[in-house]
Amino acid sequence: MSNVKQGLSKKLLARVLSVYFVLTLIVTSGQIFTEYLNAKSHIEDELKTLKNTFSTSLTRAIWELNTPQAKSIAVGLMELPIVEGVQIRDENSLYIADLGRTSQLVGESITKGVVRDHSGGTFGYSFPLIFEFSGRTSLVGDVTLYSSAAIIFGRIEVGILFLVGNAIVKTAFLVFLFMSAFRTMLTTPLNELTQQISEFNLDDPESSKLDLSITEDNELKVLETSYNQLIDEMIEYQSKLAGTQNELREANLKLDDQNISLEEEVAKKTATLSRIMLDLEQQKDALLVNQRELRQENENRQFIEDELRKRNSELANSMETIQMARDQLVESERMASLGGLVAGIAHDVNTPLGVSVTATSFLHDRVQKLQSAYDDKNLTGSTMTAFLSDAQQTITLLTNNLNRASELISSFKQVAVDQASEAEREINVSEYLSEVIQSLAPNFKQTQHTIDIHCPDDLEIKCAPGVLAQILTNMVMNSLVHGFEKKPKGAINVNISKHEDSLIIEYSDNGRGLDQGSLLRHFDAFYTTRRGKGGSGLGTHIMYNLVTQTLGGEIEATSQLGKGLQYKITIPV
Repeated sequence: MSNVKQGLSKKLLARVLSVYFVLTLIVTSGQIFTEYLNAKSHIEDELKTLKNTFSTSLTRAIWELNTPQAKSIAVGLMELPIVEGVQIRDENSLYIADLGRTSQLVGESITKGVVRDHSGGTFGYSFPLIFEFSGRTSLVGDVTLYSSAAIIFGRIEVGILFLVGNAIVKTAFLVFLFMSAFRTMLTTPLNELTQQISEFNLDDPESSKLDLSITEDNELKVLETSYNQLIDEMIEYQSKLAGTQNELREANLKLDDQNISLEEEVAKKTATLSRIMLDLEQQKDALLVNQRELRQENENRQFIEDELRKRNSELANSMETIQMARDQLVESERMASLGGLVAGIAHDVNTPLGVSVTATSFLHDRVQKLQSAYDDKNLTGSTMTAFLSDAQQTITLLTNNLNRASELISSFKQVAVDQASEAEREINVSEYLSEVIQSLAPNFKQTQHTIDIHCPDDLEIKCAPGVLAQILTNMVMNSLVHGFEKKPKGAINVNISKHEDSLIIEYSDNGRGLDQGSLLRHFDAFYTTRRGKGGSGLGTHIMYNLVTQTLGGEIEATSQLGKGLQYKITIPV
């Protein structure tokens, strides 16, 4: 029995020490892992600090296409102890520099600073290179700085050794302390307890009381006292046992009587339970009916959902059809504008051509008369002088009118080609807009309206000129049709200037203007104040799309009733 108790003490000691070893291992591992994470966090912060140090010069180097300087900065970064690899890419994700231990970033676009782990025990901090110029930002590339777990372990190596050594020392001390305490406080007292209990005499319980050599008040002392009290109580219970047996016989008789009463009560409860079961069965039938009704309702709801999905699909198809029709209407509006331009130019060209035909007929008649006088041998000097004078005047008239027709056709040809195409070319803004205004002249021929264009003569840009022509045409025709309605003499002013990398167009007229409600819907598709009078509501919508989508600019409209309409257009060039 002593050997059993001694084995129990050893097992308890082994388990206590095992738990301590596991806890020590977990805590030490946690501390090492925390040191690792802290060191990694510091290295990540240092990598982020390197961004603030080198990003400006590196961004400018890539913006200026100075690849050698960018590679030189990459080599300088590789000299830092925490950097094991550097990747520099341009805005097309092409590598400018790829040094040290790195990972391939295929198809990845960096838009913000981010730390990511890579294979091989490396991790990197990636951040975009954004160049700011004149209030605008442009992504020119990105940089990834790599570090590794080896650098982290190099930083925390001394700390790890200290933690491991500290754990070993504490463990050795506690093992010695536990073994001494277990031997003194548990193993020896347990042996005595086992020996005295094994000598228990049931016939003489008084002599079997425990007498342990324990001076401290601990659990074993409490066990000794409790065991001795238990023996005292057992002696007392033995004396009471005889009387209790007599009482038990009397209680059994009473219990038989009670069993009879209980059986009668059980019979009553059984009858009541049968009635309750019948009620539950009826409630079950009612529940089944409700379930069938609920299932039918669910089926109806499913049918309605299917119908709704079908209607939604039809609605989506209708929206696509409406969008296609809207695009066709926009294109038709542009072609209608071009058709109006053709009609106006044809009318203007008809006048100089008609004068030229009349002059040609007159010259032909004079030549026939001169030929007749020559054939009749009565050609005189005065006749010849009169012919030459008439011929000179006719040729001058022909030249002026044909030049006028040629200018009109040339302007119309360039403007028409530009409006039918969005190809880019270099243009002189002042000359080109003059050609556009000249092509619109037929629309103002029977009016007193004026157009003043103020533009630097040397202002040249590369853009899609047809888009500019369409925008100016829509603004002018909008003023003519809407702004100058019932106004005999209107004025249009167009101021064009270049500010840094933007072309500024400020357009204004002195027409009747717009109220706030109309102004808010001014650029909406199909919104017009001349509904039923030929207005399609697409002119300003086309103009807005050309400025914001085709040219990538901005357009702003301001107006008050009776004070005309103003546009401010900003286009990047």
